[in-house]
Amino acid sequence: MFDKTKLNAIAQAHEKWAETTLQQSMSKLPERAEKFITASGESVPRLFTPLDIPDFDYNADLGFPGEAPFTRGAHPTLYRSRLWTMRMFAGFGSAEETNARFKYLLEHGQTGLSIAFDLPTLYGYDTDAPESEGEFGRCGVAVSSLKDMEILLDGIPTDQITTSMTINSPAAIIWAMYIAAAEKQGISMEKLGGTTQNDILKEYIAQKEFIFPPAPSMRLVTDTIEFGSRHLPKWNTISISGYHIREAGSTAAQELAFTLADGLEYVRWCIERGLNIDDFAPRLSFFFNAHNDFFEEIAKYRAARRIWAHEMQETFGAKNPRSWMLRFHTQTAGATLTAQQPEVNIARVAIQALAAVLGGTQSLHTNSMDEALALPSEKAVNIALRTQQVIAHETGVANTIDPLGGSFYLEWLTDEMERRTYEMFKQIDHFGGVIKAIEAGYFQREIAESAFRYQREIDKQERIIVGVNEYVKAEPLAIPILQFDPDGERRQIARLQQLRRERDNEKVGAALHALREAALGTANMMPFILDAVRAYATLQEITDVLRQVFGVYQEPVIV
Repeated sequence: MFDKTKLNAIAQAHEKWAETTLQQSMSKLPERAEKFITASGESVPRLFTPLDIPDFDYNADLGFPGEAPFTRGAHPTLYRSRLWTMRMFAGFGSAEETNARFKYLLEHGQTGLSIAFDLPTLYGYDTDAPESEGEFGRCGVAVSSLKDMEILLDGIPTDQITTSMTINSPAAIIWAMYIAAAEKQGISMEKLGGTTQNDILKEYIAQKEFIFPPAPSMRLVTDTIEFGSRHLPKWNTISISGYHIREAGSTAAQELAFTLADGLEYVRWCIERGLNIDDFAPRLSFFFNAHNDFFEEIAKYRAARRIWAHEMQETFGAKNPRSWMLRFHTQTAGATLTAQQPEVNIARVAIQALAAVLGGTQSLHTNSMDEALALPSEKAVNIALRTQQVIAHETGVANTIDPLGGSFYLEWLTDEMERRTYEMFKQIDHFGGVIKAIEAGYFQREIAESAFRYQREIDKQERIIVGVNEYVKAEPLAIPILQFDPDGERRQIARLQQLRRERDNEKVGAALHALREAALGTANMMPFILDAVRAYATLQEITDVLRQVFGVYQEPVIV
């Protein structure tokens, strides 16, 4: 794209500028630091010119929105036709309380649901299990049975909105409850749209909310992808998540590489199952973090689309352009929020959300200012939602596609993200693939080292965190903190016990027995899980059947 003669002229002009204008300025006003770094610790050069991207090829590297390599966006018109889905992550206490929060958010302009589940639900335990004591509703809503899901979705038009569910090991069971609850509303599964997170590999890598060993867990994921591709054409059966990898302390490049490597592993398992890549790949989706370094985050999203398009075409031979297209949800970075001066988090979230939008996200969750202290209050979540609405309607950034495309710095950084990703792909291949790399502790060590470096930079004040290690201000907390119904747990347990008494327990036993036989064999388990859910088998009863067949994973000690 750049003429060599003109590049030589720029090089000469750059050298002259450095020796004269720059030196004269720095002799009077030195730079603030000897080295400037990104949030990932990468060095940032002073100035970028065409010399930094001399081999830049517009068509091959950038192209046009809605066409491979999708660097400039997944859709031809992006937000000029439709704004991103404003999907606020919500869930706390009982199903009744969370249902009320959902309705509040929808009334205030949210355009999609995103369900957070409490810790017992994430681990496949009912609310009245001994393992659940003290954890009811604390980090999300408690769902122990189809009855809870029916209450959670009461009055919610599941055929008119899309729903994202952050659930992993018990994803197939919770998804079955959602499908069955919609059926109770008279809505068939083919009309449902949404996303199940369902990304078990990142649990072993970062979040640690796994139950079963990797192989049967991957079988369950493959079962859901196969079932969804055949029966729920509008549902994204997996959201391959880099968010939790980043929250655990990874760099932006590690988040990108590890997430895409996980995605490619799911593709391999589905192909080995006998699925045609163009039958399932268009419904794969991704979930990325929006951290503090503005340009690094935008470059990450752009590189993600370009790498995925290349891998789908060149490695797996996908023919459908929709299979090449990486679509993703973004959440602002919870790990960057501070308990000190929590109102400052509003500014952090706004900048992170802007990066996600400029990076071309398909849906977005903005964190609330109080999340370092508690689950979000209505006031805090309303400000977070309004942040998205201001970006959408007042800033002008949704009026054009990839407005930063062509920036020398951004294109260089996008190239760097891609280069580092492929370097890490080689390291993962060296271990024998993603699961072998997990078992060897590769991902865990890499993330731990990055997290340690980042914290050390904060401790040494090489990295300033406003209100934490600089601009510190001692003041009492002045924002409201959410309080949820203290009687919710008692009601939940009473409902659960009543359910066990009144349901057809013979039907439940038959459904669980059929599921056990399916788990011992090779059949797709989703139809059997659905039958158990429809009979009102509880989450733990179903999960326990799978625990007995598959066992429980014990993570090896990584040194």
